[in-house]
Amino acid sequence: MRYSDRILSTPSSFIRDILKVTQDPSVISFAGGLPNPISFPEEALKESACRIIDNEGGKVFQYSTTEGHLPLRQFVADKYNKNFGLNITPEDVLITTGSQQALDLIAKTLLNKGDRVIIEEPGYLGAIQAFCMFEPEFLPVTLEDDGLDLKKLEEALKKERVKFAYVVPNFQNPTGLTYSKERREAVCALFDRYDTVLVEDDPYGELRFKGEKLPYIGAGRLPHSVLLGTFSKTVTPGMRLGFIITQDKELMNHLVTAKQSSDLHTNIFSQYMIADYLAHNEYQKHVDKIIALYKGQAEAMLAAMKEYFPAHVKYTEPEGGMFIWVTLPEGQSALDLFHKAMEKKVAFVPGDPFYAGKTNVNTFRLNYTNSTPETIREGIKRLAEVL
Repeated sequence: MRYSDRILSTPSSFIRDILKVTQDPSVISFAGGLPNPISFPEEALKESACRIIDNEGGKVFQYSTTEGHLPLRQFVADKYNKNFGLNITPEDVLITTGSQQALDLIAKTLLNKGDRVIIEEPGYLGAIQAFCMFEPEFLPVTLEDDGLDLKKLEEALKKERVKFAYVVPNFQNPTGLTYSKERREAVCALFDRYDTVLVEDDPYGELRFKGEKLPYIGAGRLPHSVLLGTFSKTVTPGMRLGFIITQDKELMNHLVTAKQSSDLHTNIFSQYMIADYLAHNEYQKHVDKIIALYKGQAEAMLAAMKEYFPAHVKYTEPEGGMFIWVTLPEGQSALDLFHKAMEKKVAFVPGDPFYAGKTNVNTFRLNYTNSTPETIREGIKRLAEVL
């Protein structure tokens, strides 16, 4: 059988392959990016499922509109207006099948083969994989401790055929870093000057356990701003509910067309259920419980790393989110370290898939949200034995 160049040029998920290796229950895995299942509001969701069937009947099982369930879109608009002073309406919100579909729709709408995309280095591997399907040229820009390298960003923006930039400004995946307020202002000014689409992905922004909430870079400020969000990290990932927010009406119309051709609409039962859950429960109180849980897990991992890791190994200290980024001395391969760590029954994600075009890098990602503090301590102790 002959396959398309597009699919043959798209790498399979590196993390999926690693997770297969770590299925052994004796392996302590810091490799996934999974929310902790004890945070899922199972009883409340069960009540919502019953209530929407009783109250709405066949509507929750029928075809629906591409844009998404209006009460859910209204909730999203109200939340961002209240928390960030935006002026979003439900018409500015498109419900997607997870934020991963949002990445696919954006690429499908904006990219032709050979177009350029600015990405963070290191950057979110799910975005790199989604964009690869459309055969762009990546322009990686170094991610510094407080955000993108401004000189390299401007150099990239000056190039021809740059369609958009993709950034994760809060508790970035994979590094856990957060852009400073000053760097956000500077990045915004550059995008305003070069009139380029800025896609801000914010799956982790609500999970802040220290520091102050910061404004978005482009949302409400840039004419071609796109903001992505999700309920996967704060309610449940299995429902696959994400959303795109943009006040660029022309772009939104094209995104809706792209979604119509992809899946017509996101699972309407899930949309009704999450909307009902949000209407009958204290959402922020639930999020606060998740924040407290992840704060304890992050502190447990950082304390263990401080105790067991040698001084030449450096790592980030996130203010929220789900990840810690580790840097080994120059010349050491995190991929080689992975195999040694697996002999100790502990797993992480080597840094290679977070870069476009680099291999055998000296960095790797740790996830702390899906392990108990006791397991975290034991896993970090084992990992330190091979550093």
